[in-house]
Amino acid sequence: MDVKEYIASGKLELYVAGALSPEENLEVQHYAIQYPEIRKEIEEIEKAILELTKAASPKMPENGFAKVKAEIDDVIPFTPQASSKGTPWGSYLGWAASVLLAIGLFWMYTENSKLKSEIELTNQEKQSLEDILSDTQEEITSKETLLQEIRDRNVAVVALGGQTVSPESYAKAYWNKEENKVIIDAQGLPEPPDGFTYQVWSLKLNPLTPTSIGLLDDFASQDTKLFTLENANESEAFGITLEPEGGSETPTLDQLYTLGAVGS
Repeated sequence: MDVKEYIASGKLELYVAGALSPEENLEVQHYAIQYPEIRKEIEEIEKAILELTKAASPKMPENGFAKVKAEIDDVIPFTPQASSKGTPWGSYLGWAASVLLAIGLFWMYTENSKLKSEIELTNQEKQSLEDILSDTQEEITSKETLLQEIRDRNVAVVALGGQTVSPESYAKAYWNKEENKVIIDAQGLPEPPDGFTYQVWSLKLNPLTPTSIGLLDDFASQDTKLFTLENANESEAFGITLEPEGGSETPTLDQLYTLGAVGS
């Protein structure tokens, strides 16, 4: 028999792959015993398949396969052995089964990690929505409280009309004398320029005596433009001027934006 021709026929690859009939398998085994070249070629084919199988397995952490092996050993002993003449396919099957299980376990680990990340993201979104809802509820409660205070029967409403520096400006003062409190509705005032703020004055008219009752700070960020200030004065009028940040000791009269008398 021409050994080289037999090796080149491809029959040995089919034998290792388990694709031959029982009769053909016996023939190959017979020749492998008889011809060392054929036996060596079979071992080389097995070795190549094992190397290919290992190379095709997914990348895992350095100790990842040891963990997978421990999982496998709980079910079936995992002790790959070198090829022998009696079991040419057994070693390959062991590697193939192990690699497939490793791939499955690695896939499950990856999916589990993705699921945990999605759950964490969902929890964060849920917390964010809860925070927004809480802030919204607090804002609604605050507005309802202000609305109730404005509608109190003891509140005097003072309309403040625009003055020379800004004729189109307007505001309202809701003054509760019993609680010494004034709520300024500054919706009709333009946003103050950088470095300036609005200052509210309680006025006695005769003689003209202005007393500062507070600043309308954070004007731009205050959506409602409602500001609550303390006022224990016997006010006869209210005025709002534009002043440098921090306020002034006395009003800058040429920057008087609105003015209104109590009871007018």
